[in-house]
Amino acid sequence: MVTIKRIILDVLKPHHPDCLEFACAIADKSPGIKVELTVDEIDEKTESIIIVIEGESLDYDAIVEVITDLGGSVHSLDEVEVTSKPD
Repeated sequence: MVTIKRIILDVLKPHHPDCLEFACAIADKSPGIKVELTVDEIDEKTESIIIVIEGESLDYDAIVEVITDLGGSVHSLDEVEVTSKPD
């Protein structure tokens, strides 16, 4: 069984919700994870952010769903760490 331990996402989001609300919403969806969010670029209507998410078993689809529900879009999956455990 393969589990996702860490991902780094490049995301475009609107100014609202702010970064704290955005990070908390992602963390709230998957208890026990760590979310680190860095603003990379700000323009008139949007912010480009880098999100580092770590945990024992991340649900990538659920994370992307939260980002989309908040008005964001994933530009790229820049880094991923997975582990394989025997079934």
